[in-house]
Amino acid sequence: MSVDNLITYFHNYIPLNSREKEDLWSRVIEKKIKRRQFILQEHDVCRHYTFVVSGCTKMYSVDNNGAEHNIQFASENEWIMDIGSFHSERKSRLNIEAIEPSVILQIDKPALIHLYQNYPKFCMIFRVIIENKFIELQNRLLQNISSNAEERYLAFLEQYPHLSKRLPNTQVASYLGITPEFLSVVRKNIAQK
Repeated sequence: MSVDNLITYFHNYIPLNSREKEDLWSRVIEKKIKRRQFILQEHDVCRHYTFVVSGCTKMYSVDNNGAEHNIQFASENEWIMDIGSFHSERKSRLNIEAIEPSVILQIDKPALIHLYQNYPKFCMIFRVIIENKFIELQNRLLQNISSNAEERYLAFLEQYPHLSKRLPNTQVASYLGITPEFLSVVRKNIAQK
């Protein structure tokens, strides 16, 4: 069962005992998602923390001109959610969509609160997960305001080395804030060095 992937993931932080595992199993929802299927759409409230077992997802916004701006990717053993919408229970300004057919596990807010209240390990694990996501966000923000396209691309490769060959150029370029054509120039320049 896919929940075993999540148990293994948590084990990297703190091993769970059999009672904690059983309670987690009973509260996690497994879904198979098709390519281009939404996990969250703009104007909906984010109701789940989503763990990617297999496949790849993206979180993005759409500007007034209809252009997509990728904010985050999540593939195997990574989390994706609009944490602001999840905790405030306000409508999201973001979309989360499968780039590839994916298997995901979702934990809703009541289940997460139950785990927090009954098992301190989950509080510690999710605190570290959120802290790591916050660090990623700070680093990304700093790169966007102080790095050129080549530096941003190298940072992307460092953060997502397993996705560089899986993602289409359009998705990577959207994440970097450049055109696919300019991404080709950046890659060529890096290859010549």
